[in-house]
Amino acid sequence: MRSSPTSWPSEAGPLAQELHNCLRLTDRNWHQLKTDADRRAAELLAGALVQLLEGGTNADTCALTEQGLRWLKRELKDPGCPHR
Repeated sequence: MRSSPTSWPSEAGPLAQELHNCLRLTDRNWHQLKTDADRRAAELLAGALVQLLEGGTNADTCALTEQGLRWLKRELKDPGCPHR
């Protein structure tokens, strides 16, 4: 947890969570979207926002942000299914 909590608008956390839920990859859309770098970045950055607003650790927020940026910079690619 953060040492000094920030006062966010009460609706910010639920809205960020709704955005993340909308953008996240699921078992239904994984194969279709797993190589879409922008989609992967958006999911991770939305997750970082949720962490920030919900009092997650700075380390978790930074890790999600950095991984999202790596997808945006095209430094990461989906490794594919291990059994194929």
